[in-house]
Amino acid sequence: MNTDRLRRRLGGLPIHILLLGLCALWLLPTLGLLVTSLRPFQVVTESGWWTALRPPPGAQVYATQCAECHGSNGAQLPEADLSDPALVGPYRRSIMLLGMLRDEIDGQPHMGGKPLPTPQEAADVVDYLRGLSGIETHSAFTFDNYIDALTGYRGTTNYRTDCAAGTQSVDLSCTLADLGNPRGMGRAFLNSLMVAVPSTILPILFAAFAAYAFAWMSFRGRIVLFALLVGLQVVPLQMTLIPISRLYADLGLTGTFLAVWLFHTGFGMPYAIYLLRNFLGGLPRELFESAYLDGASHWTAFYRLAIPLAVPAIASLAIFQFLWIWNDLLVALVFLGGQNPVLTYQISNMVTSLGSGWHLLTAAAFISMLLPMIIFLSLQRYFVRGLLAGSVKG
Repeated sequence: MNTDRLRRRLGGLPIHILLLGLCALWLLPTLGLLVTSLRPFQVVTESGWWTALRPPPGAQVYATQCAECHGSNGAQLPEADLSDPALVGPYRRSIMLLGMLRDEIDGQPHMGGKPLPTPQEAADVVDYLRGLSGIETHSAFTFDNYIDALTGYRGTTNYRTDCAAGTQSVDLSCTLADLGNPRGMGRAFLNSLMVAVPSTILPILFAAFAAYAFAWMSFRGRIVLFALLVGLQVVPLQMTLIPISRLYADLGLTGTFLAVWLFHTGFGMPYAIYLLRNFLGGLPRELFESAYLDGASHWTAFYRLAIPLAVPAIASLAIFQFLWIWNDLLVALVFLGGQNPVLTYQISNMVTSLGSGWHLLTAAAFISMLLPMIIFLSLQRYFVRGLLAGSVKG
């Protein structure tokens, strides 16, 4: 018995290893993106995200060449207190530190029998000492990248430093109103919500009525209309951009949210009707016949029976529609452009024409993917059930 149980467990081991590998392939880049987005700009340029928990290079050099005399906190020698900003302040560059280390103390080499640090090691020690003495604040993680991305900061340091010093290098007010800056991800986040929420609700709302009609109402041409709807799913979206753009221009809808809502509603309904119709058609016929015999109208059967039972399919459809619209760039670029930029459009604006601001891309990318991840993880049980909508009948 024990041998058979062990054999069964070992038989499923390759599958478990494969699943764990697939999870790692998805989680590791996401983890790297998150860690990088929380690291200061200077640190990101010097090391990879997997070194985030390691001590800075200057700490390692200091521990091997300086800590024996000056102590771990730099204050072991009162006449050479490295935690004193006045003492460390003049040494801003590695060449200044190396020059001091070449000088003798009481006729003896400063470093004793130890070799002088290399220029790179000296630069690392200078940076570490400026943090040890409190001249500069060094932290392994910071939210400055997120703040700069949300406010659209375009300065030389970061948003918090400029606001604290009162020397704003850009036209920002250092108040919550900066979240509405057209260059920032905060404004783009609200624009994406303005596009995605109505564009998700409207097609599902209309599709629910149509799906019930196709599933439980008899009318002439029902099969032909449903086949036509299924066929519309293969129509490329790009084919309609030019004619619909001309139509919107004639109606004065160019650059408005209504134009995007109508476009996404029209292209989202064929699949929505197909999915919901198959799900509703798979419900027990006896349930609806009993409701009709009790005097229920189609409207009553729709909102008291069909909608509550179709919640898994509706939730699955909402996830598909929301994620597709949230990650869309083409439709938003064509019908909204830069007037009301969405997240997918605004991410590319984080980097200027001269290449500055590239370190904000990780924070901006994580801002754009945070809400879809929350929605998917909170509704995943409905997502899995909805994938099988209408697959089994009887």
